[in-house]
Amino acid sequence: MGVILAAIGLYGLISFLVAQRTQEIGVRMALGATPGQITRLVLVHAVRWTLAGMVLGLISSFWATRALAALLFQVPEKDPTAMGAAIKLLVVVALLAVWIPSRRAALVDPLLALRQQ
Repeated sequence: MGVILAAIGLYGLISFLVAQRTQEIGVRMALGATPGQITRLVLVHAVRWTLAGMVLGLISSFWATRALAALLFQVPEKDPTAMGAAIKLLVVVALLAVWIPSRRAALVDPLLALRQQ
């Protein structure tokens, strides 16, 4: 359930950010940017946000497991296998959630984007 919520949240956030940058994307495409470059621009931006979230999540999970270790029976304080699996899963989910908005951004018509003022 948490992975589904993360995917929906990432999709919504990236869609919102792409919608805000529609005029910029239109200008870039009018100046000669290819759809591949626009897709890469959106993906790089999303990867930065995702990495920042993962770093903050790892830091907070270490603090939380340290606090909960005294309350739970036979739960290891640091489990690198579980952390690694969670990170890999969230990276895959993030890339899938970003793919649709990035493709939509690559197909923006520059004339329509520039007229939206």
